[in-house]
Amino acid sequence: MTHIGLTGNAAAGKSSVAALFRRWGATVIDADELVRDLQAPGTPVLAAIADRFGAGVLRTDGSLDRARLRALVLEDPAARRDLERIVHPAVLRRRLALLDEARRRGDAVVVSDIPLLFETTDPAEFTAVVLVDAPPALRRRRLMELRGLPAEEADRLIAAQEPAGPKRARAGFVIDNDADATTLEHRARAVWDAIIAA
Repeated sequence: MTHIGLTGNAAAGKSSVAALFRRWGATVIDADELVRDLQAPGTPVLAAIADRFGAGVLRTDGSLDRARLRALVLEDPAARRDLERIVHPAVLRRRLALLDEARRRGDAVVVSDIPLLFETTDPAEFTAVVLVDAPPALRRRRLMELRGLPAEEADRLIAAQEPAGPKRARAGFVIDNDADATTLEHRARAVWDAIIAA
């Protein structure tokens, strides 16, 4: 089984590349989706978040107020570390279980889409690591235009993440997403073909 680790900072375009890889036949395990599932009402992860951050991070229906929690952890590095200690182990357990299921099914290519791959995972776990990158100014504009973040929050989110430079040096493949969708698809396809042919 070919196991691709896919990563990239916020608004770099990682999800777009994951969608292309899925279209070309990969099974995609999306860490962001796992986080959302694990933070659903009634889950141990959400209960632990509420214990740590207070009922103010919950909506009236009991679901997580993601914007409120994001604002809290972007302002306080210690709070962000606490959140990561709650969430990351649960996400890792679920991701490994899904990876095992894919292996047992005989899936040929699995993509683990992990935003904090270098921060939380051993890159040696993967057949190849692919970084999707875009200039910070472009990512900032996407965060504001596509996700509706205020400028100050977009800036805090970008500043809170590890810069892409060291990640580029560690990745086996880099896909620059600084042009249009057609260019991104061509660049992603070249990387896909290189990994599959190896």
